[in-house]
Amino acid sequence: MSYWHALLLAIVEGLTEFLPVSSTGHMIILANLLGIGQLPFTETYITSIQLGAILSVVALYWRRFLQSFDFYVKLAVAFLPFGILGFLLKDVIEELLKSVTVVSISLVVGGIVLLFVDNWFSGPRKEVTTPSLSKAFKIGLFQCLALVPGVSRSAATIVGGLVQGFDRRSAADFSFLLAVPTMVVITGYQLYKVYKVTGPQPGDLKLLLFGNVIAFLVAMLAVKSFVNFVSRFGFRAFGFYRIILGVTILIMISLGVNLHLI
Repeated sequence: MSYWHALLLAIVEGLTEFLPVSSTGHMIILANLLGIGQLPFTETYITSIQLGAILSVVALYWRRFLQSFDFYVKLAVAFLPFGILGFLLKDVIEELLKSVTVVSISLVVGGIVLLFVDNWFSGPRKEVTTPSLSKAFKIGLFQCLALVPGVSRSAATIVGGLVQGFDRRSAADFSFLLAVPTMVVITGYQLYKVYKVTGPQPGDLKLLLFGNVIAFLVAMLAVKSFVNFVSRFGFRAFGFYRIILGVTILIMISLGVNLHLI
């Protein structure tokens, strides 16, 4: 992987991590277009640079992380279902991460859901700073849907928040906060699994640091813009985007078009 590849993937990660369009799905598609989708380091890079984007949440919402211990308990409860199911299905998930077809189908299905989300949850909504334990756990169950590449962790948890009666901004905010423990654990596990025997290869750490910095900076710009957009316009536009992208990739695959285009 070159620094050019690393830069493109990091920009895409920063732009899409907090959008309900699946950052992982976009990076898997882009990696295949760049011809690096099958490189062993690519999976590690795609997973690890998500931490940089997530840390932008810590920078932007740092006051929320200085709340009571109860706040961390609720984040832990929300993370628990994803952590347990992800560990049990880790081998299956690793195989799914290699499939552009799975990502494309997930983009289309998730896009169809987003077309109707605004209508489903159009009634009075509550502004929620911190959910109850039961609601945090239920949002965590929704996050498990994101174990399938292309579903979008943010979309799953935002919809989970809407189901619990949150308004759009509150659902998005808690989705961002829940991303922090989720991605810290995922990144830590991925790096441990890859490097526990041989250690990082020459240049790996530089690429990972570079990618995380770029993803962090881009995500800083994207987070607030997304929250403001969703609060005003809802999710329909993201639904159309997901469907168009997913269908386009599926058509390319069905026609036998080589995805290594760049």
